[in-house]
Amino acid sequence: MLRLRPQTAAYAMLALVMLLWAGNSIVGRAVRDDIPPFLLALLRWTGALLVIAPFAARHIAADRAVIARKWPVILLLGLLGVAAFNAFLYSGLRFTQASNGMLLQAAIPALVLVADFAIFGVRAGPGAMLGVALSTIGVVVIVFQGRLGALSGLAFNRGDALILCAVVVWAFYTSLLRLRPALHAQSFLGLTFAIGVLAMAPLAATEWAEIAAMHWTPRVFAAVLYVALLPSVIAYALFNAAVATLGPASAGQAITLMPLFGALLAALTLGEQLHGYHFAGMALILGGIVVSAWVRGRSGTIADARG
Repeated sequence: MLRLRPQTAAYAMLALVMLLWAGNSIVGRAVRDDIPPFLLALLRWTGALLVIAPFAARHIAADRAVIARKWPVILLLGLLGVAAFNAFLYSGLRFTQASNGMLLQAAIPALVLVADFAIFGVRAGPGAMLGVALSTIGVVVIVFQGRLGALSGLAFNRGDALILCAVVVWAFYTSLLRLRPALHAQSFLGLTFAIGVLAMAPLAATEWAEIAAMHWTPRVFAAVLYVALLPSVIAYALFNAAVATLGPASAGQAITLMPLFGALLAALTLGEQLHGYHFAGMALILGGIVVSAWVRGRSGTIADARG
């Protein structure tokens, strides 16, 4: 039976996470006129909490002493990574173009490096910065279709500002996962999902007029079911596990896969064609991730030798 090294398994998990999160952005954009953003986020985390609660309850009870000591950290992580990020993301997707949103999200790996240094004093080495730069250039190639002239036609609006807020929030969440208490994985997910539900409920209440006018079509139900299960329960569990294995910077860099997967999903679901710039961007993105993985593996080898 084939057994993957922990780092290899972590990168595989991240690839799946980014595929699911790319789908989350596509779904959020697709139903922007069908369901208000705060309600979508509330239903997402309510559904996710209902799925995980039966499994997490006993672990939460066992971890209650740690929870009582570390509740401020748990609350902060839940507010950032679950509530604030999704509130900003779904709100921004109502107003911004997909290309603008993808370009802004490409800033996350660099911002994680900034957050690591600002909060924890962790300095990224030249290899890590090179990897982030390569992946970011790959994203830019895809977003601008290999034409620098497309920069002149880029317009920013309030949707972009909202997604920029989401990007900053996610970078800090990823960095602050270093502080995650020693809880069972299901305890942490259950608690942060519950925080997301409690934080989104009053925000969704402000959308009452839109909610009253909604049409609960099969399209809306399918969207809620997707975002509650795949990019929530499964993706958050895998992402948190990958951060624990690889560290915030390496895990955060995988965000650059999202625009790539978004282009592939659009080709499969919307019939959009793939072009040469997609493959050029893909090569740069993957090259950046490989460079970062190589640097991390080399550092680990040196550390083991010194130990």
